Amino acid sequence: MKGVILAGGKGTRLWPLTAVTNKHLVSVGDLPMIEYPLYTLRSLGVDSVSVVTGGEHFQSIASYLGFLHPEINFSYHYQPKAGGIAQALSLVDGFVSGEKIAVILGDNIFEEDFKGAKEKFESSDLGSMMFLKGVDNPCRFGVAEILDGRIVKIDEKPLFPKSNYAVTGLYFYDSSIFDKIRKLIPSIRGEYEISDVNNMYIPEGKAGFQIVDGFWSDAGTFESRRVCEEFLRREK
Repeated sequence: MKGVILAGGKGTRLWPLTAVTNKHLVSVGDLPMIEYPLYTLRSLGVDSVSVVTGGEHFQSIASYLGFLHPEINFSYHYQPKAGGIAQALSLVDGFVSGEKIAVILGDNIFEEDFKGAKEKFESSDLGSMMFLKGVDNPCRFGVAEILDGRIVKIDEKPLFPKSNYAVTGLYFYDSSIFDKIRKLIPSIRGEYEISDVNNMYIPEGKAGFQIVDGFWSDAGTFESRRVCEEFLRREK
């Protein structure tokens, strides 16, 4: 399994911390933000990682990771304009070369590892696996509707969520993900939505999921970064 970190965006919600550096190099606790999703991938045994990033500080990510983690085989893909998670993921098609992939958003921090989920996914005929977390504010996220132990639909930022299960920023996919992305049309937000891709797996009967028991949050705003740092202090 190969790994993908999606580290795009200009980091406007963390301004002015992002004035002179990539958002994903802003510290969260004692480490730059990108170290946490990288740790999640490494805990899965992934040693080949593709990083999709953009903006004027593109080179900062490559310089940092190349210097601090020479043991990892990195490749880098430049996203010139933010067009949604699915659009960013489409850039790594050549890197994946038919393998299954673990995709994680570059500002997501998870407490637990997912080795068991990886083993289940690799030994199954599932095409995707989503990681769901019960949250108080599901309308901020893609939300999974679950019926009889199966996901029946993902709604992107619904006004009236069918559940409180947010789709977190970790995903496992087979290589058919890229054919699905090519079929997408932009959403009303003008983006290629990963929720639309996830919904394509459902009628195929190939959409799996796991509930996240431990801590999960993004660190992309001042408030969520504070929540992450409080968690990290408790874990010391």
